[in-house]
Amino acid sequence: MRRRVQPDREFRVEREARLLEYLIALFPEKSRTEVKSYLTHRQISVNGKTETAHDTPLRPGDALTLHSVGARRDSTKWKIRVVYEDKHLAVVEKRNGVLTMSTGKEGERTAYSYMMDHVRAQGGRGARVFIVHRLDRETSGLLLFAKSEEVQARLQENWNDNIISRRYVAVLEGVPEPREGQVVSWLTENPKSLKMTSSPVDDGGKKAVTNYKVLKDNGRYSLAEIELETGRKNQIRVQMASIGHPVAGDKKYGAQTSPIGRVCLHARSISFVHPVTGERMDFDTGVPAAFK
Repeated sequence: MRRRVQPDREFRVEREARLLEYLIALFPEKSRTEVKSYLTHRQISVNGKTETAHDTPLRPGDALTLHSVGARRDSTKWKIRVVYEDKHLAVVEKRNGVLTMSTGKEGERTAYSYMMDHVRAQGGRGARVFIVHRLDRETSGLLLFAKSEEVQARLQENWNDNIISRRYVAVLEGVPEPREGQVVSWLTENPKSLKMTSSPVDDGGKKAVTNYKVLKDNGRYSLAEIELETGRKNQIRVQMASIGHPVAGDKKYGAQTSPIGRVCLHARSISFVHPVTGERMDFDTGVPAAFK
């Protein structure tokens, strides 16, 4: 069964009240315990600030938000969002601008460090997570974390068997022709600039295969769905640039515009076989509103 990531729910406060009292009235179908859990799990924010106190005063016009289950926050902006977890693994949505793991800079906050805080808050200092795969800092979207080295190994060693599909959405400059196709090239990393280069012939680099399909366009930009057959560093970004249609906002690979102030690439969905239960797991975040 496909698990669609639930969006945040936003409300405008209509009367003066204490927070818990207002939430109970707002969600009459929920028990008092369920409503209180929203505060315990830091899922409620008022005017952009996370609130956990039952007696927080509300005023007419306040913006009240119920964040999806497991949302992790840093100041007033979430950096990662836990969209599913069990005792073996977690599926996380990462915000753009957040590294998957540290580059070694002291105090650097990453998806990995946020998840370590999350599992230790639940299971104590001995609880850990293990990185299964990565997303570029500039790319938002879905990541897998394992909760043991054994599960990490099962996922990584049987990656092609376990991972059924990984789909991205991107805003591209211009409109590719044909509107649906496959890009095959060999990628090599420059050791000084750390920038990837793409060759249409085997030059000793790593073979990369990307499938794309234009969903809609306005002449200047295209919204494209992209599916990976391989997982190379910066693969989508360098290959889309190689066919003359870089990801909007990606100046590193030749984009001339930045319509929303970020690299317009999002890991939209992932489908995989659970390494312990054998169940098929499907997650889909949809298309970011700004991309539309």
